[in-house]
Amino acid sequence: MSTPKPVQKNHRGLIIALSFIIPLAVAALFKVKIDLDLPVFLPPIYATINGFTALILMAAVWTIKNGKRSLHEKLMKSALLLSALFLILYVLYHMTSESTSYGGEGLIKYIYYFILISHILLSVAVVPFVLFTFLHGLNQNFIKHKRLARIAFPLWLYVAVTGVVVYLMISPYYIF
Repeated sequence: MSTPKPVQKNHRGLIIALSFIIPLAVAALFKVKIDLDLPVFLPPIYATINGFTALILMAAVWTIKNGKRSLHEKLMKSALLLSALFLILYVLYHMTSESTSYGGEGLIKYIYYFILISHILLSVAVVPFVLFTFLHGLNQNFIKHKRLARIAFPLWLYVAVTGVVVYLMISPYYIF
């Protein structure tokens, strides 16, 4: 007996709206400054979350290639939750702290800014890919899911890994 197909809901409008609202809200919240001393220094925490997200994404690909659909779904839900947690902590940090300037010079400075800018741009671009891919998976539309996952996975993995790289490159310049 086959698993019943879930009721398909078209969340296209919601995903498109979120794809605009999330980056606009992040940009707007960057301008909000709250005078609050956080009990922990957030950048290493959210960089670690990015690292775990990258590992979970790679594990999720391995699980689906090995026919472990249920585990794949759990891993992908975990990656989404970690990404949401990252975003919350990232915004919270930037609302409560001044931005840190990168202090490297020469070629390494250009490399840093290339990685940072590509990370930021792709973090915005990946949102609709991830959400549509996730929706197609939940709706068991595996043809569309797989087609979009071929785009979403490398973008999301790049964003997660470069998030760690950006942190490692700027960490010597944080002022405590």
